[in-house]
Amino acid sequence: MNGHPKIVVDCIGLFCPQPIFQTRQALNKLKSGEILELLADDPASEQDIKAFVNKTGDLIVKIEKEGNILKFYIRKK
Repeated sequence: MNGHPKIVVDCIGLFCPQPIFQTRQALNKLKSGEILELLADDPASEQDIKAFVNKTGDLIVKIEKEGNILKFYIRKK
């Protein structure tokens, strides 16, 4: 992954649709090519975030799992 996250969004303890809503808001603040780091522990978040990013055209650069915490690194298109 090239670059460091410009924004980190902590959605731990939040359930759908909050992680999607907060991801959308954060991506709207980024310039093309900048990276968002999203932290989530909702079991559905991996599927939900992948589907959301597929629709927006942004790119999941990397997903890390630490216990029940998922870290998504999303590059804005």
